[in-house]
Amino acid sequence: MAFRWHRRNKTSENVTMEDIYKLFYLDFLKVPVEDFLIIEMTDERLVTRCKNRCPILDFSRMMNIDTKKSCKFVSEGPCKFFLRKLDKNIVFKRNYDHIRPYCDDCEETIILKK
Repeated sequence: MAFRWHRRNKTSENVTMEDIYKLFYLDFLKVPVEDFLIIEMTDERLVTRCKNRCPILDFSRMMNIDTKKSCKFVSEGPCKFFLRKLDKNIVFKRNYDHIRPYCDDCEETIILKK
């Protein structure tokens, strides 16, 4: 659905940070707006913090697994894959020093290389 929306609504091939925010966080990850904070948004950089309900966090707590390992193993690959489909110049980074349950939310950075 998000890819169809992107193809239908873009007049050029260039994806913007606003596109990435909407397509990745709202459409793909389904993060509720009230659980989402934009720390920084420029043409080249998007830094976010999310505190939405997370099945990886829930599972990790239940199984006593460190989220720094489980989150990287389970979710980082699909996130990078989705974003690279939007634009091959997108770099996705999760801040594993700012991740739940060690912090109140999880911080991610998306960089759009020009």
